[in-house]
Amino acid sequence: MPDAPPPTGPALFDLTGQRALVTGSTQGLGLALARGLAEAGASVVINGRTAAKIEPVVAELKAAGLDATPLVMDVTDDADVVASLGRLAEDGIHLDILVNNVGIQDRVPLAEMSSEAFRKVIDVNLTSAFVVTRQLAPGMIARGHGKVINVCSLMSDLGRPTTGNYAAAKGGLRMLTRAMAVEWAEHNLQVNAIGPGYFATELTRPLVEDEKFNRWICGRTPANRWGRPEELIGAAVYFASPASSFVNGQILYVDGGLTAAI
Repeated sequence: MPDAPPPTGPALFDLTGQRALVTGSTQGLGLALARGLAEAGASVVINGRTAAKIEPVVAELKAAGLDATPLVMDVTDDADVVASLGRLAEDGIHLDILVNNVGIQDRVPLAEMSSEAFRKVIDVNLTSAFVVTRQLAPGMIARGHGKVINVCSLMSDLGRPTTGNYAAAKGGLRMLTRAMAVEWAEHNLQVNAIGPGYFATELTRPLVEDEKFNRWICGRTPANRWGRPEELIGAAVYFASPASSFVNGQILYVDGGLTAAI
């Protein structure tokens, strides 16, 4: 049980004093989420696989007056996850918020997809969320509070050609979110998910610039446009804050109305 009722008013969304890890946060949606959590008051841990990609991001956030710490860690390597998060704990950095954001796509028709290609997408998008959360959950349970936010997708519910491995991973991540919530809610951990629609990022730029695909996306999305990365921040801050203290196992689609229209 929480020690006290959640705050009211603007304090509901205040993350001051909280520390958050966002996996895969050197660019795109991950960076937007990390910056948004930091602007809400959290100290953020920026994660990537190389220091060369992390250090400029940390420097940029610090220059903006935000609190950021680097963490070089390969989320698909169990031993590296254990060692890297162990070093954070030894340095006195205990995480209150985890955003499992890292993800990849590899578009291949299922009948032509290799087992290796299938497993790689599952490992990055699904298994990594299990591995990282499993490492952090015991500490959150011991401290009596924690927030886990899994970044799912429209394809947690929908399928599209050539994305079978991605849909399987993101569908699994939605159910992993529910399983985590059911097991840990009694310890005052809230585990929820965000389901982004089509967002314009560095990785999706080729699709945005593809006239046919862009026309299809805008035509199917009631908002008639792609999402902007900063438009995902509100959902993340909500799930990371005291405002969601009795919300567990849910997925919030941020998609310009696309899932409502299909």
